[in-house]
Amino acid sequence: MLFTGDKINGIEAEKLGLVLKSVPHEQLDMEIETLARRMATVPINQLIMHKLMINQTLENMGLRTTQMFATLFDGIARHSPEGMAFKRRAENVGWKTAVKERDSGTYDWTADVSLEEKNEDNNKT
Repeated sequence: MLFTGDKINGIEAEKLGLVLKSVPHEQLDMEIETLARRMATVPINQLIMHKLMINQTLENMGLRTTQMFATLFDGIARHSPEGMAFKRRAENVGWKTAVKERDSGTYDWTADVSLEEKNEDNNKT
């Protein structure tokens, strides 16, 4: 998903362990309230300790460094030839279309041409 931009629904996210539970939309508010009531019964001092422990774990895993690199890489990627091609494409055909082409792999960002056009040009030669 990280490299392809593929989307998944809540049921699949639950199976992968990315979410606690998937419920139908009409049951969502009730499910949230139920979970919130359960969490509210945990003593405050334990919630504080859990939060500190989780934050320290993230810090030990290098969260700040990861965020710094993500910011740098985002800036570099946006200003690369491919990033500039994406910007031009989004300006020409609209952001949603450019994202759809990016996620479906139907555009060659290095050559700055749709794969359909590229294949047509290759067939002519």
